[in-house]
Parts: sequence; C-alpha cells; structure tokens
Amino acid sequence: MPSMLTPSIKQFKLLDFLNDLKQLTKFGLSISVVFSSIAGYLLGATIINYEILILLALGGYLMVGASNAFNQVIEIKQDALMKRTKTRPLPTGRLSKNSALFIASIFTILGLTILYHINPKTAFFGALSIFLYTSVYTPLKTVTPLAVFVGAFPGAIPFMLGWVAATNHFGIEAGVLFAIQFLWQFPHFWAIGWLLDDDYKLAGFKMLPMGTKDKKLAIQIILYTFAMILVSVYPVLGLTGQLKLSVVAAILTVLPGLLMLYYGLKLRSVQTAIIARNLMLSSVFYITMIQIIFVVDKFLR
Repeated sequence: MPSMLTPSIKQFKLLDFLNDLKQLTKFGLSISVVFSSIAGYLLGATIINYEILILLALGGYLMVGASNAFNQVIEIKQDALMKRTKTRPLPTGRLSKNSALFIASIFTILGLTILYHINPKTAFFGALSIFLYTSVYTPLKTVTPLAVFVGAFPGAIPFMLGWVAATNHFGIEAGVLFAIQFLWQFPHFWAIGWLLDDDYKLAGFKMLPMGTKDKKLAIQIILYTFAMILVSVYPVLGLTGQLKLSVVAAILTVLPGLLMLYYGLKLRSVQTAIIARNLMLSSVFYITMIQIIFVVDKFLR
C-alpha cells in the first residue's frame, strides 16, 4: 500500500509547490508583463526571430517573477495583515523566507543571463527594473505616496524592453512606448488603491497621493488619463521614427482611452468602489487593446 500511495503524495506536493510558485511570482501579472514585452518586440522587429522572442518571454517572466518574489519576502509582515494577501505562501508559512530568496535569486540570475544573450541593453533595462521595483519602490510604499511615481518606472519598462530587444537601440520609439505605459500606471494603480484602501491602511501602505479617496484624486486620474491618450496617438503624426500609427489605428486607440476617461469623470462625481473597479478594469482593457492595435496596424500597413 505505501508504494502505491507514494507517487500520488509526491505528485500532490509537487502541485502544491507549483501553486505556491505561481503565487510567489504572481503568474497572471508576470504573463501580462511578458505580453507587453512581446508586443514591443513585434513593433520593433523588421524580421521576427522566434528564438529571441522565446528568450524575451522566458527572460522577462523570470525577471518579473523574481521582482515579485523579492517583494513578498520584504513584505511578509504587511502581507499577513491584509485580507487580500494573508493566504500567500510566505505569510502562511507554506514557503520559507530562505526558500523564496533562493527562488528569487535563481530567477534573477537566469533572467539576466537570458536577456543578456539577446543584447546587453535588454539585460540592463531588465536589471534596472528589478532594482527599482525591489530596492526603491517596495520600501517606499510605507513611507510616501510618491512610491507610485517611483513604481511607474519599472512598470513602464516592459513595453519598450521588447523594442530594445528587437533593435538593440533606445530612441524616440522606445521612449514613446515607455511614456504610454508610464502614464497608464497612475490611473490604473490609483484605481486599485481606491479599491484596496482599507487593506493598504492595515499594512501601512501609502498608495493614494493625498491619502484620501475624493474628487481631487479623481481629477488627477482624469489628467493622467488624458495625457496617456495624447501620447498614445502621438505616433500618428509621423514624428516618432520607426514607430508609426495609421489614422484608423489612432482612432481605435482613442476609444478604450475614452472609456477610461468616462470612468475617471464618473469617479469625480460618484466616489464609489464600483466605479473605481470599472476604472481599473477599463485600464487593463486599454493597455491590452492598444498593444494589439499597434501591432496589428504595423503588419497591416
């Protein structure tokens, strides 16, 4: 009987570990970041090199996963206080701090090695992203709302990272891709901050610019959303080097932006969690759609 049970027990433990690994590396978030990088690569590539595409996806996932793992190691105590995070592997003790650090370190080394194999610039921006996220953004979250501003830098790197992987060059094109995702961070994370304000306060996180959910915050969300839309359609003017956008694609890009703007304006007049949630969901829809629109537009032109 023991010999019959042993394989299933081992299999069960392996599945548990893989599930904990998914939570430690925030699998869903990491995949969305990889999606952004691939979109950036497809925009920058003249000829698609599938080997580089695979390396970018793998290296990007490892780097983002490492950032998330280091973040959870640093925030074990805070995660234990919040309803949303208290069942994560580290607060529950399913995974030890040393094990998480080992995983994060291995992911960092492997991720950097893979990105360096693409080109040194890609590895540099990957390393910069993980450094800013873990060493600057994470500690600042309990100190100042400016943490969101700092966190917007590593958060904006993936889209332009793909372009750099494809071209080995950082110019106006990569800068515009960076700017789009940088400005997008603010309405997106402030919407999340609005929804999770009570949880964040329990952990001592200062995620809202003035610490309160009010009209002033909604106005800032509206301003950043408007600026994001303008930057997103800027390539239609033909002033952004090899990054181009047709008039039709520019119009399609504006539409999901107007949806975000609508919920931002709605939040100014009706400060409810439902509107904040709709804003957050519309922001996810926006960043996904514009990346698809940019790529499809390139290959249809």
